[in-house]
Amino acid sequence: MARLLAIETATAACSVALLEDGALIAERHEIVGRGHAERLVPMIAELPGNGRADAILVDCGPGSFTGVRVGLAAARALGLGWGADVRGFSSLAVIAAAATQTPDAIAVAIAGGHGELFVQRFALHPLRALTELASLTPEAAATIVTEAVISGSGAAALIATRGWGEAREAWPRAADVTLLSKEATALPPRPIYGRAPDATPQP
Repeated sequence: MARLLAIETATAACSVALLEDGALIAERHEIVGRGHAERLVPMIAELPGNGRADAILVDCGPGSFTGVRVGLAAARALGLGWGADVRGFSSLAVIAAAATQTPDAIAVAIAGGHGELFVQRFALHPLRALTELASLTPEAAATIVTEAVISGSGAAALIATRGWGEAREAWPRAADVTLLSKEATALPPRPIYGRAPDATPQP
């Protein structure tokens, strides 16, 4: 029986889940805002068998630069120690996958840096991305997002700017990786930052 440890630290949520052959064994999910580095390892240790698994799935972003790095560092270290395969998934895709009562399509918007939102549009049933990930101001996002339902931590800001639609506040949940396709959980374990870094090296 194969066990999978899922880790999500790319957003305000700090979330871990232990699954066996696709079934959820246990999870821990908290909205911490910051402090992922302090909470993540203790949360994993609270899982059965200290969370030990044959494979690790980690949220690569987009989201908080620090949060993304915390999750990836932990996943790589545990993968090395356990001899476990490490793969990645997208924070926006797992939010879209968890959306319910949405017939055709959904847009996901989460808070980014400098007042911008990370935005991506998805078709549902089956889940597939309709657009590439973009980091946009709410005003710019409002001109391209046509879906009636927007999910994520930035949904309310986008709906307020656009003036219509339904906002569903949501954060990624590690246990929801079971809703993703095999392709969506096969990303290389490296950061998806979604925008250029604030500082660049001097030539």
